[in-house]
Amino acid sequence: MGAEKPSLEQPAVEHQINIELGEQEAQGIYSNLVIISHSMAEFVLDFTRVLPGLPRARVHARILMTPQHAKLFWMALGENLRKYEQQYGEIRVEPQPTTTPPFRVH
Repeated sequence: MGAEKPSLEQPAVEHQINIELGEQEAQGIYSNLVIISHSMAEFVLDFTRVLPGLPRARVHARILMTPQHAKLFWMALGENLRKYEQQYGEIRVEPQPTTTPPFRVH
């Protein structure tokens, strides 16, 4: 009998990450508008809130992601929207204009 070759397969290791949530972050930030831009290297998500009667809106949070993480985020969000609609019903969205929004980003 020949000697067995060592296996190149590594056993599956489950990694656990403990995520801390600070008091300020736990309060959350409300946003009703996100402006998304991208370059070849990153996606930029600027979260703001537009209030009726006010001509300006301030960015309250900016999130930067690699294209790979942006796609994983998109997939996870899609899965969670599907689960939400299974539990609570379809989310209805009014048709959105296809023209440039009436604001400028500074």
